Amino acid sequence: ETEPEAFERRRAVERKHGRIAMAAVVGIIIHNNKIVFDGYISPSNDLKFSDIPTGIDGIFTVPTAGLAQILLFFGLVELAWLPASKYDGDYGVGWFGEDIKDPEEKARKLNVELNNGRAAMLGVIGNMVGEKLTGQTMYEQYAAGHISPFGDGQGVF
Repeated sequence: ETEPEAFERRRAVERKHGRIAMAAVVGIIIHNNKIVFDGYISPSNDLKFSDIPTGIDGIFTVPTAGLAQILLFFGLVELAWLPASKYDGDYGVGWFGEDIKDPEEKARKLNVELNNGRAAMLGVIGNMVGEKLTGQTMYEQYAAGHISPFGDGQGVF
């Protein structure tokens, strides 16, 4: 593997992980604000979407078959729609359905997306660490006024 190609592959993977992290941040905010789907996530287990706790521990409530479906779906998306060999980050879906014709503008927007993805990756990790250290979800920390874990008498610090 040549050095420029290795860099491009790593950049493509970083861009893809950033996109996933940006979606995860939106999901964290929505779920922490108690916005959930109506109905059942698993009718056979009598488990509603509203029964899933907020925060990182909610993943352990989802039935194993549901987690398998999620992994299968994303595996299919990875192999069929967003192939790892597509290094330029353009998967043919455009920007809100609109293709960016100007190469300079496209490069600038991809760089902005890359930086936003980096921030989202740090945000997701920070949220998970904060939850585990304080024992509170992001919403609970803000609602209780525990904006900073340092010196407020809550959590590990």
